[in-house]
Amino acid sequence: MIRIREALGSDLNAVRDIAQKTWPAAYGNIISGAQIDYMLRLFYSDEKLNADLESGQKFLLAKHGGAYVGFAGIEHRWKDQPVTRIHKIYILPSQQGTGIGKLLMDEIRARALAAGDRTLSLNVNRRNPARYFYDKLGFEIVESEDIDIGEGYLMEDYVMEKPLKD
Repeated sequence: MIRIREALGSDLNAVRDIAQKTWPAAYGNIISGAQIDYMLRLFYSDEKLNADLESGQKFLLAKHGGAYVGFAGIEHRWKDQPVTRIHKIYILPSQQGTGIGKLLMDEIRARALAAGDRTLSLNVNRRNPARYFYDKLGFEIVESEDIDIGEGYLMEDYVMEKPLKD
């Protein structure tokens, strides 16, 4: 059975561990190893994860068989709009295709509606096959953007959105 719960500050090591195990598989054919290492340090340091929590971001952890196998980072009322932003969603490579991502997205949708939000929003690398997972869930590309993250690296993303209905 898969259980999803909101992470506490003491759970941030699980978030980091999943990211470190997932990113090489998710991005290894898309960006350099040096950029992966840089982004993991940038987005998953203790300081950054704690700052994310303090700013209102919530992390949802998926647990299966006694181990954490995926997580999502979300923020309701993003930019003071009725939007839930999905900042992060990663499933361990060994667990992909088992329905965990869909369960996390269902939980995000339910929480977004409970928060009064009407849209889900996320960014995905333009060359990341995960984009097709979002397509299947009803997300649509609304724009393309390049985000300078420092040290000469860019995030080359699609912004995807999905309107929510009760």
